[in-house]
Amino acid sequence: MSGGDRLRTSLTRPQMLREMGLSPLWRLRPHASRLPSQPLEGVAAAVSDADHLASGGPAVAVPPGTVPAAAGDRAGEIAGMGWDELRRSVADCRACSLCQARRQAVLGVGDLNADWLFIGEGPGAEEDARGEPFVGPAGKLLDAMLAAIDLQRGNDVYIANAVKCRPPGNRTPEAAEIAACAPYLRRQIALLQPRLIVLLGRAAAHAVLGEVGSLASMRGQSFQYSPPAGGENIPVIVSYHPAYLLRTLTDKARAWEDLCRARALMRAARATSAGPDPGVGQGVTTTP
Repeated sequence: MSGGDRLRTSLTRPQMLREMGLSPLWRLRPHASRLPSQPLEGVAAAVSDADHLASGGPAVAVPPGTVPAAAGDRAGEIAGMGWDELRRSVADCRACSLCQARRQAVLGVGDLNADWLFIGEGPGAEEDARGEPFVGPAGKLLDAMLAAIDLQRGNDVYIANAVKCRPPGNRTPEAAEIAACAPYLRRQIALLQPRLIVLLGRAAAHAVLGEVGSLASMRGQSFQYSPPAGGENIPVIVSYHPAYLLRTLTDKARAWEDLCRARALMRAARATSAGPDPGVGQGVTTTP
């Protein structure tokens, strides 16, 4: 049984929220501070109104190739890989100095048909030892965050990182390291084709969106990831990394705000893809 399964079966929803430090319930404050340039109008109420929340801010289209590209044939080869080839390539990768001190590379984990893609920064010590992202204290908090919006690790959720090897001392990945791993991240997105990408932390935002501002300025905006090979744009939102939230408890309410917004965007995306009900407005009658 996975960590997410144990959490869901052993804890009630209020207990999950207390685990996240937001007891008795993780609710939005009536007058939570918001970015003046991008206000979120009535986030708590808008959770039940996906269209209103999904249009809460202008979408910022990210042009193809914004994720830093590695030079030469390597990027092209990675762009044609399936999951098995990708795992082998990541395990053998020597494209940057992070490989020198790692125990193992960490590609990602989860449902390969997931609608939700969460991207963090890089593996920590426990992730490096176990080969799975978000398995330490930050992973426990992420599981609680997922459970709070009725999600579960491995069930319609895939979790990855901007870089696949642990940075020394768990420091923030550097730009060159993010660039070296960028072909892998692009390929993961292409294979998954998620409906929504949630970026956790500044390095994850840099990896997918490029240098588009501070984390504070990106929160509350709706971005679009444009696949380099073409295809439909994918909505993207930016939030705090769980490790940061463990150190900065006051921002947990803002993270909850982001999760509510992500849930509304997902509802809107699914409603759009489902299309209109063929039995509505087309003269279709039924016999009671």
